[in-house]
Amino acid sequence: MKRQIIDTIEKYDHIIIHRHVRPDPDAYGSQFGLAEMIKHNYPEKIVHTVGEHDESLTFLRTPECIEDEAFHQALVIVTDTANTERIDDQRYTKGDFLIKIDHHPNDDQYGDLLWVDTTASSCSEMIYDLFEEGKVYKGWTLSDEAARLLFAGIVGDTGRFLFPSATLKTFETAGHLIQYNFDRNAVYDGMYEMDRKLLNLQGYIYQHFIMDEYGAAYIKITKDVLKEFDVTPSETSLLVGSLGNVKGICAWVFFIEEETSIRVRLRSKGPIINQLAKKYNGGGHPLASGASVATWQQAEQVIADLTEICRTHQ
Repeated sequence: MKRQIIDTIEKYDHIIIHRHVRPDPDAYGSQFGLAEMIKHNYPEKIVHTVGEHDESLTFLRTPECIEDEAFHQALVIVTDTANTERIDDQRYTKGDFLIKIDHHPNDDQYGDLLWVDTTASSCSEMIYDLFEEGKVYKGWTLSDEAARLLFAGIVGDTGRFLFPSATLKTFETAGHLIQYNFDRNAVYDGMYEMDRKLLNLQGYIYQHFIMDEYGAAYIKITKDVLKEFDVTPSETSLLVGSLGNVKGICAWVFFIEEETSIRVRLRSKGPIINQLAKKYNGGGHPLASGASVATWQQAEQVIADLTEICRTHQ
């Protein structure tokens, strides 16, 4: 499969790389890391990276705005995106050939060529795996910048290697990447430094989250709360892991009120929660998933479902 992907990359002069909406470090790391890797080994190729930019990820890269004509006879690659609804920039169908590279459950088998590895900690880890194959198969080399981007993606999706998804292979991959010349501290600062307003909101979360007898917990962050702390919905993503430090917690959900819907961010320390996310128009990993609901009444049902999951897990 990896050699098929490499052969396809070699075939095309124009390549466009997509990732999922509401990007995280792995979305950027895999998307831009792959782009950098291709351009480094095939400098004559034109490689575009598209999607709406998240300001919190500017320390990694900034995507491009391209015209529809760029998709004509282009190879399109989508990284770190389980289903077509979550692909950022729906023009992905306008290319000549489509490749899916992902580490989420393969519920939506889109693309002309698919490489899905649910054992990988991150899509960035998979991109490094593709590099290793390219090194043997085509003599590829890896730039310092590509190493920086892939390292950031792995760190982001493993929670600094704390999540169970971090395997021996993950640590070996990270060990290879840190041998390249980039500033690891700058990567960590870009990912985890928080403005004071976010720290204030974190304090609010610790004071107001609710946890039941089964270890199911939740916090509702309304528009009024966001306004009070001057925080955007996307900025709250840095805080979702905060409740993981609470003793006795089993799984938890953050509800973040946006303009037209309520964002649902689910995390777990054991029970499988991605099926719950799918019930509410979402999906993701077994222990880290996302969804959305339209009303606070639906949010109450999510809480009830999460409580039942934690109850049966005991």
